[in-house]
Amino acid sequence: MTAIAEAFCEFTVAASRRLTGVPSDHPCARMHGHTFLVRVVARGPIDPTTGFVVDFADIQRGWAPLHEALDHRYLNNVPGLENPTSEVLSRWIWERLAPALPSLWAVEVRETGNSGVVFRG
Repeated sequence: MTAIAEAFCEFTVAASRRLTGVPSDHPCARMHGHTFLVRVVARGPIDPTTGFVVDFADIQRGWAPLHEALDHRYLNNVPGLENPTSEVLSRWIWERLAPALPSLWAVEVRETGNSGVVFRG
C-alpha cells in the first residue's frame, strides 16, 4: 500500500478589495480589507528517499511571486481579480501555483477566522 499524505504551508496576505458582483448596499460593495490566511496543500505519496510529499521550500518558492503580487495591494487592480471574492482569489492562486507544484491538492483562503473557501482545481 502506498502511503498518501498531505503537506501544507500557510501564508498571510493583507489586502483591500471591493466586491463588484454584489448589490450596492451590500457591505462588501464598499472598499474594505482583510488579512487573508492562505493555506497551500500538496498531496501525494511519501517519497521513500526524502520522506516528503513535497519540500516545504518548493511551496514557499512557488508562493513568493504571488505574495508579491497580492500583499498590501488593492486586489481589484490585480489582473484576473477584478471581482476578488475568496472563491475567485483561491482559483487565481491555484492557476498560478499548479504549474510549479504538480502535487497541489487544495488552496484554502480564509478571510476571517471562521469564513473561507477551499478550491481544488
